[in-house]
Amino acid sequence: MARYDAHNHAQLAIFGPFFATMLLTVVVWVYMYIRRIHFLLTTKLNPQSLVGYGELQRISPPAVNNPSDNLKNLFEIPVLFYALTLYLFVTGQVDQTYVVAAWIFTVFRVLHSIMHCSINIIIVRFYLYLFSCISLFFMLFRAMLTYYLS
Repeated sequence: MARYDAHNHAQLAIFGPFFATMLLTVVVWVYMYIRRIHFLLTTKLNPQSLVGYGELQRISPPAVNNPSDNLKNLFEIPVLFYALTLYLFVTGQVDQTYVVAAWIFTVFRVLHSIMHCSINIIIVRFYLYLFSCISLFFMLFRAMLTYYLS
């Protein structure tokens, strides 16, 4: 890796939560397939019988469907997080405030995924989602304000 001065090192700190959120997506993907394969093996379903769109979801219990739904969630709001993180890095705007907000976003996304893929208490999941979004929207509006006022 190339040598970086203190400013560049501070800029790179944003990639901790960036890669942690990506890792979360991989972990949920693996977990989803573990749950699906286990379901298919224990029910002895013919995989070909699941060809129709939504057929697996229709016959699967929540313990199988929730990880799949959560994986879909990880390609919604987090996409804004990835784009914003790259924007902040490229424009050299990363500071401690952005890094802390990014970690808050990531921690609440992890907690949301754990809740969604396990006991799935909807009101708890809602607040975990809400807090992650508030953190992201704070980052987004701060970046927009900086852009429009500069």
